[in-house]
Amino acid sequence: MIRPFAAASALALAAVLGLSAITPAAALDARYKDADGDMIADTPEAKDQVDPPALIFAYTPVEDPAVYAKVWEGFLKHLEKETGKKVQFFPVQNNAAQIEAMRAGRLHIAGFNTGSNPLAVNCAGFAPFAMMASKKDEFGYEMEIITHPGSGIEKPEDIKGKKMAFTSETSNSGFKAPSALLKEKFKLEAKKDYEPTFSGKHDNSILGVANKDYPAAAIANSVKQRMIGRGAVKAEQIKVIYKSQTFPTTGYGVAYNLKPELADKIKKAFFSFNWDGSDLLKEFEKSEPPQQKFMPITYKQHWAVVRDIDAAMGIKYTCK
Repeated sequence: MIRPFAAASALALAAVLGLSAITPAAALDARYKDADGDMIADTPEAKDQVDPPALIFAYTPVEDPAVYAKVWEGFLKHLEKETGKKVQFFPVQNNAAQIEAMRAGRLHIAGFNTGSNPLAVNCAGFAPFAMMASKKDEFGYEMEIITHPGSGIEKPEDIKGKKMAFTSETSNSGFKAPSALLKEKFKLEAKKDYEPTFSGKHDNSILGVANKDYPAAAIANSVKQRMIGRGAVKAEQIKVIYKSQTFPTTGYGVAYNLKPELADKIKKAFFSFNWDGSDLLKEFEKSEPPQQKFMPITYKQHWAVVRDIDAAMGIKYTCK
């Protein structure tokens, strides 16, 4: 059973990875202020707040955005009702584009993936407040290193001399955690002991392994479970050779400079949405634990484990 994330998880997971868990200090871009110490940008004074006529929403591009336009349709209609504004789904193709869109003021509401959350918070003024969870407040996913039957890979050490697929450099489970793990625990360095390649997205990596294009890949098992659930891949095409402890999953939030009244309406929409019979439930209950509602979170607490891994890897939230 996966339990709700506790503060000790950051230390425990870092220990498993062989890393020193030292959470980096707040690294907000100079354009933002954090007077209350919650590690996210404060709402600016009234003259700098925005109240757009239409709201733009984007879901993290862990899979083909076209798959999720229909999945989010019912929720976005609920969001329109609660805010009184038209809401448009923005099908972003990569994490960098999603972060840049919010930083430039073109994106108002978003779900950023686990690894991109710190960059979005520090560089784009993202203010996360929710995450999907089960009805029992269970949440999260694990990073898995997968292969296909017959690959000759039975354990992580067997990746030596072979190609290893990652998703993108901003992904926690698709790059940061597994590359740290391979180096620190299994003494495998990229380009020296194995050939790294980047697929761009979790579904690309999973399909690549299932179709034997990649001998091994690092992925988020929540994506794998949903793909198996809708028949995109078969469970027998994939073999798991490593599974991490639990990470927080996609964080949902708003741009820091929305008018407080509007931001409050958006938050209310998340927590008042009826999941029963929805396309969201149909898609996300395939995860383990099942994702059946939005639960409140804080970036400072729930993303401590991710910041610890970033700090151990020397990753800085430098805004370009």
